[in-house]
Amino acid sequence: MRRHTSLAAALLLALATAPLGAEDAALDLPLGDAARREKTLAPALDTVTDARTAAALTPAEVAKKLSKASLVFLGESHTSAEFHRVQLQVIRELHRAGRKVLVGLEMFPVAEQPALDLWNGGTLSEEEFVEKSRWYRNWGYHWNYYRDIFLFCRDAKIPLHGVNVPRELVSDVRRKGFDGLTAEQKALLPPKIDAENADHRRLFKAFFDEADSMHAASMPEAMWDGMFRAQCTWDAAMAWNAVSALKKANDPNAVMVVLIGSGHVAYGLGAERQAALWFSGASASIIPIAVLDEKDRPAKVRASYADFVWGVPKETDPAYPVLGFSTRDPKDGSEGWPVINVEKDSVAEIAGFKVGDLLLAMDGASLKEKGTLNRLMAQKRWSDTASFDVKRGDEKVTLVARLARRLPEPAKPEGEKK
Repeated sequence: MRRHTSLAAALLLALATAPLGAEDAALDLPLGDAARREKTLAPALDTVTDARTAAALTPAEVAKKLSKASLVFLGESHTSAEFHRVQLQVIRELHRAGRKVLVGLEMFPVAEQPALDLWNGGTLSEEEFVEKSRWYRNWGYHWNYYRDIFLFCRDAKIPLHGVNVPRELVSDVRRKGFDGLTAEQKALLPPKIDAENADHRRLFKAFFDEADSMHAASMPEAMWDGMFRAQCTWDAAMAWNAVSALKKANDPNAVMVVLIGSGHVAYGLGAERQAALWFSGASASIIPIAVLDEKDRPAKVRASYADFVWGVPKETDPAYPVLGFSTRDPKDGSEGWPVINVEKDSVAEIAGFKVGDLLLAMDGASLKEKGTLNRLMAQKRWSDTASFDVKRGDEKVTLVARLARRLPEPAKPEGEKK
């Protein structure tokens, strides 16, 4: 049982940190809106496609189309500069159109709202905000991916709101079910959560098959039940907190733009579906899509994937280096951070990291405090190196990670066997 529990945690992390393009397998599934699920679209570069009509739109026209929406789910790949550029453009156009814009953020739990309020008020520098908000403890991704969004919102006086919940809560839902939660935990969740939708479960498995097919295949069905229940809870909690902030604004002209991973938005099956259980306002979804697939062919996507599809260039690597392993919090008294997943062909695998390793230090700095690894990695650039002190069994070893990108393998001609 312990092995499967660790595997479930590793798979959830693999999904959350999936590399660019990992969502490709989920783009062409007959899911979501019945009126659109059998139709496909070809996203055009720097063009927004209305998935209902296949009409090409400008960003300003998208803002007009959203005039009745009070809740907009805007998907992202966390390490894609192009996705974040689109997010900023949507926020800017809605603001320019005269809407009262609010922005909901996946990376912050609601408990970090005091730091966001200080940023909203213009009283913190960037460095102070990153420190006070515990950016690299709450979120493992480089500040610069989101910097332009935060600066624009601060200067335009667009309030930012954390919409997430503690990770421990989602983990407890996975392991114990809803009946195993404390009263305090239940108070952080909406009154109703639907964890029974067959389409969403199919989508959920498709994401995992792409992120880590070997481990996903060995997962018992009971573990899938727990993981899917956790995912639905995560979706519902973020939607609930976004709607709560929207209601507090008490402005009929207000629109809440929620910046969350595309997996929470796809086919309207995640956060948007959960919100519809207890929110009667109009909602919409926007997801950027790379115009070329992993084989450099023109991409196709189901028309039900999102209400609006925004074509962006294909990116093969994130702008800032990533190691390619996942860790979990150490147990009380543990000496280091346990590695629970190492991605195939990643920097970490090439450096020699193994599942079960305990991370002790990076470049001579202790990793005792959560967030230190992410903060140190934020200072790195591609072609740098990073030295790690690792405990493996009873032995302490030093591993040197060379932060180098890998060229994609040339696509094989059609019909050639792999």
